[in-house]
Amino acid sequence: MQVTETKAEGLKREIEVVVPASDLEARLQTRLHEAKDKVQLKGFRPGKVPVAHMRKMYGKSFMAEIVNEILKDTPRNVISERGERSAMQPEIDMTEDEGEAEKVLAGKSDFKFTLSYETLPSFELQSTGGMKIERPIVDVPDDEVEEQVKRVAENAREYTPKDGAAEQGDRVTMDFVGKIDGEAFQGGSASDSNLVIGSNQFIPGFEDQLVGVSAGDEKQVSVTFPADYGAPDLAGKEATFDTVIKAVASPAEIEINDDLAKKLGLESEERLRTVVREQIESQYGQATRQKVKRQILDSLDEAYSFDLPGKLVEAEFTNIWNQVQAELSRSGKTFEDEDTTEEKARDEYRKLAERRVRLGLVLSEIGEKAGVQVTDEELQRAMFDQLRRYPGQEQQVYEFYQKNPDALASLRAPIYEEKVIDHLLAEADVTDKVVSKEELLAEDEADETLGAAS
Repeated sequence: MQVTETKAEGLKREIEVVVPASDLEARLQTRLHEAKDKVQLKGFRPGKVPVAHMRKMYGKSFMAEIVNEILKDTPRNVISERGERSAMQPEIDMTEDEGEAEKVLAGKSDFKFTLSYETLPSFELQSTGGMKIERPIVDVPDDEVEEQVKRVAENAREYTPKDGAAEQGDRVTMDFVGKIDGEAFQGGSASDSNLVIGSNQFIPGFEDQLVGVSAGDEKQVSVTFPADYGAPDLAGKEATFDTVIKAVASPAEIEINDDLAKKLGLESEERLRTVVREQIESQYGQATRQKVKRQILDSLDEAYSFDLPGKLVEAEFTNIWNQVQAELSRSGKTFEDEDTTEEKARDEYRKLAERRVRLGLVLSEIGEKAGVQVTDEELQRAMFDQLRRYPGQEQQVYEFYQKNPDALASLRAPIYEEKVIDHLLAEADVTDKVVSKEELLAEDEADETLGAAS
């Protein structure tokens, strides 16, 4: 096999590979002799089929298998022998001339093809010890815990069937059909739907029109969807809801005590408050984690600058852009609504794609040097989390991940990334800073889920 580099421009490489016809012939002869003792053909005793006859019968199909094996194994072997790492799967360019291809399969011509790929860039890892990180934390006040406990109690509130007209705070059970211009619209109907008047769960104006209804009443409710409604096809439109009132119930008094806690599966009121506090602290802890992670990534982004594989950047940009387009479509907004243009947005998101690719490569290199690994148990847990998202389809989802290495890698990548962040955090100089809830929960400009390769 002859391997010749024909291009080396920056990270781009082109390699011409030539497999002489003599090498193909030798591999074919080996395969024919191996098959001779296994093939059973009419008119020949087992193991006595002449190789020439075998070649006539199976030569072309065997040679096709050999060519496919070469195409499968050669790129990996060539790149490894050159001491390089390909950023993405190499592209293979073969002759499109049918006559030439037939000559190769017949063993009368050399097999030539070209590998095109981009290498992963080489860069020196810098010391990460002593990286200064300010960790924002929120002290959960008792009144926030009490407020949340009251919400829990409100959700667990019991209702007593009521004869007579519905009032503010009452729960109405109803069937309804929503219509626009007299035609029912998708998602606008429900049966045995419970609605507490005054909870502001439905479209503005809907609940107020239920005041005074009684069980057995039929009422048409007229509303206008808000201009910023989540479904663009409904936003700003007038609609009617034909409702059938099936029951009215009045609320019981809220009591926060041991009985409420036991109703929720907890042993006491004190334990209820403890659980609520832990939940709030966990939510703030996740926000703290994201802020800390952002600081680490910003620090790394400032510390590294190197050429990036264009196709990796393009793939990341395409992924980001597709999400942007889907969000605009879902919300019914345009770039002008976001005070920008498509050209400016493309430029900004391409910069984000470059940042993500660069940081992904840096995190991968740091993790490799630090010996960070994703265990089978961690990967299994991530897979089970996915299975739970698709009840009734668990087996199909499991088989999908088992048969698709790229899909499995997509589960491994975020786990690996978080473990590298943990490694960097353990070496960092971290200072805690108490901040307000508003400061902590203020959103950053960009999502920093990188998906670093492991």
